[in-house]
Amino acid sequence: MSALEHQPRLPDLPVRRVQDMGLKELERIRLILRGGSVIEWRRLHFRTRDEVDRFLRLCQIDTTRPHDVEWVNTVLADAVEYLRKTFDYRVAEPVAHPAELHDLFLYASGAKEPKKYRKIACIVLKVMHVIQHIEAKDLYFKIAVSESELAQLVTEKVMAFSEEMKAKGFQLVDFADSIKTRESIITKLLAKKESVAAQIFDRTRFRIIVKERQDILPALYFLTQRLVPFNFIVPGQTQNSLLRFKDLLQDYPHFEKYIRELHLDKDYEDRVEQPGNTFSGSSYRILNFVADVPVRLDSYLPPPEKDDRTRKCRIALPMCEFQICDEVQAQMNEQGENSHERYKQRQRDVVLKRLSRGLVVPRRRAKPAKPSAPKPPRQSAPRPPKPSGPKPAPSRPQAMRPPRSSPPVKK
Repeated sequence: MSALEHQPRLPDLPVRRVQDMGLKELERIRLILRGGSVIEWRRLHFRTRDEVDRFLRLCQIDTTRPHDVEWVNTVLADAVEYLRKTFDYRVAEPVAHPAELHDLFLYASGAKEPKKYRKIACIVLKVMHVIQHIEAKDLYFKIAVSESELAQLVTEKVMAFSEEMKAKGFQLVDFADSIKTRESIITKLLAKKESVAAQIFDRTRFRIIVKERQDILPALYFLTQRLVPFNFIVPGQTQNSLLRFKDLLQDYPHFEKYIRELHLDKDYEDRVEQPGNTFSGSSYRILNFVADVPVRLDSYLPPPEKDDRTRKCRIALPMCEFQICDEVQAQMNEQGENSHERYKQRQRDVVLKRLSRGLVVPRRRAKPAKPSAPKPPRQSAPRPPKPSGPKPAPSRPQAMRPPRSSPPVKK
């Protein structure tokens, strides 16, 4: 089965140069760099219906398919009911029942009148975002698809994206996929303080090495245009030691004019501690983030007209990890203490310490000794002859007598 068989067709888009990027692109790139969440956003940045339609297709929703529209309307109705029932929100009718799904995104962007609907449209879309994730996770337990099959579907989709990057002129030094082995998963779980299997986000991972450092930002934004919707970045799972947001603003001064319009102030990253990998070398630099990659599972489901399920979600959201950096940094990351072997050894040392705390530590296997030449026999010195005749009696110590007192002197 193919991951590309039922996905909506995306219109062709040119590669966006950094010099041509504006507030929309800056916010989406920042979301990746810091591992943020769209739940914190106050507005979206769509301007036209076609722009919204491209985004929906990237989310695997094709509004020309009646069953897709029906499903999104179900999620919308659930979100409105939740807000009205839980918080007594008065959701405006044009937001609760938009004439077209695209209008909801344009309201949330302030691009459609009346603009007073922007806030409530944003709130509704945030709840829809959460509901869709719940439905996508529930889908795993209701259909016969294994984790390895999902990994294959994601890998097929991502590697097709890599070919598209090459066709667009990106200078890729490496674009490789890998799936964690069972031993690596066990070691990583034992090394983590919270040993929960669900916290292993990088079972399926992809390594992207671009030629030059200035190619990183265009590659990141292209990824949000053709593979991963910006709202599917998994919050709190980014490890970024490669690109600081404030350095980005200094390197590209044209972004300065958008600072006042950002969702978060430009010093936000300085106040929030970024998660790091304690096993990496001190000079190791990488941008590492986790994302939900939307994949349609129509091949595992009955046709829409014969689908009698109560909840008719057809989109899965398997998570995978992306690593990206430039060629020079990639070479530095493989040297000395940054090497993968040193990384794994530090991880194994921590695991061994946790396993053996208060118990017997297994001895390290000793290396076999080299054969040495036989040593000459040791010669002992001759002993002196024993004296002949009877043994002399041992002398007895004399008792100490008290001193005599001197006679009194006669006067």
